[in-house]
Amino acid sequence: MAAFLAVRARAEGRGAAGRVELVRWVAAVPVVSVGTDVAATARELPSKDVSVSLTSARVPVVEPPSPSVSLVMSESVAWPSGAMHRPLGLARRRRNVPVYRPLVDLSTMEERHVILTYRLNSATIQELCAQLEPDLMSPIRQPTGIPPLVQVLSVLHFLASGSFQTTVAISSGMSQPMFSKVLSGVLSALMKYMRSYIVFPEVGDLPTVKGDFYALGHIPNIIGAIDGTHVALVPPKDNEQVYRNRKSYHSMNVQVVCLADQYISHLNAKFPGSVHDAYVMRNSSIPYVMEQLQRQRVWLFGDSGYPNLPWLLTPVRNPRTRAEERYNEAHGCTRRVIERTFGLLKARFRCLHMTRGSLMYSPKKVCHIIVACCMLHNLALRRQVPFLQEDGPDGGVVAAVDPAESEEEEDEEDDTDNKDRVILQYFQ
Repeated sequence: MAAFLAVRARAEGRGAAGRVELVRWVAAVPVVSVGTDVAATARELPSKDVSVSLTSARVPVVEPPSPSVSLVMSESVAWPSGAMHRPLGLARRRRNVPVYRPLVDLSTMEERHVILTYRLNSATIQELCAQLEPDLMSPIRQPTGIPPLVQVLSVLHFLASGSFQTTVAISSGMSQPMFSKVLSGVLSALMKYMRSYIVFPEVGDLPTVKGDFYALGHIPNIIGAIDGTHVALVPPKDNEQVYRNRKSYHSMNVQVVCLADQYISHLNAKFPGSVHDAYVMRNSSIPYVMEQLQRQRVWLFGDSGYPNLPWLLTPVRNPRTRAEERYNEAHGCTRRVIERTFGLLKARFRCLHMTRGSLMYSPKKVCHIIVACCMLHNLALRRQVPFLQEDGPDGGVVAAVDPAESEEEEDEEDDTDNKDRVILQYFQ
């Protein structure tokens, strides 16, 4: 005890250096063994400049720090940074949970810039956020802590630009893994409303739909044009050949039925690229829907890759009469709307176009991306959001049909009675 008082007396006049010497001297003293009663010793220690607080009369054994251990100085005491215990008064810092703030204020952006960046106007984006907010804010379904507006804007930017998600993550102010979670969450939320955004015409809407198609090619009773398009993807390794289409790249074969105003009324995006358009059609809900409407005497228009069916009109393969030629001309004018629909869809959402590379996701997620783009395409049409062309060689509407999809496969002539009646009645 006398030695301690002597060292302490020398340390008092030397400031910080003295306090360091005092701590080193204490560290060199043999450690009190387990079970030693230190209460009496503590009572003998002077309380000046050194605060001692005992929660128990028995202390564990602690190895003294080595001389090389650095010291972290406070105003009153030096504490070895390599020690096993921190000072009792130094509380552990609580982990800060990151809070993401909206990086974009739509109210400060020009409306043209909003549409170019996100393909929707400000009012429609706010409407979409309000609809998806219950799912995007759920701590169970989407535990990201990111505001719904930030999530929706980042996904819209990705779908519109076709950029890799790393680039979008940087521009959105979040990490790439976090954006991957956000993308999955927004897509899942959108899938819940698919049947509200992609709707086949009801019986009461058929007169208007038929009138719009009649204005295109003067063929009555048409309620839709059907065709398929391919969306490139990186195939899974176990079934790579299943996704290779007849143009030797991997894709999903997407069947679409559209109206005269390019609204998508039916969508099937679950088949790989090697599957023929006719097979996709037969295994979709379209045959059932059209058979239920046969009393209405309505038809769909399809190219020569589809069979002749009572409700499906295809072009005449080798026209021999002037009436058949006129029918083919009218058929081409009417069916061309589906090609323009594909062109607008892939120009508005560049992630679907081959010029931006293949989608590097699982087939299921690619299917969800395709469905989401078609839903947003319909939303833009119904809200009358114009498609604005971007400056530069990559802007504007792309070709109506990708070059790799321009060839048509000829079908076997099935039942042509329905087609012959149409030609005889309207083009003779």
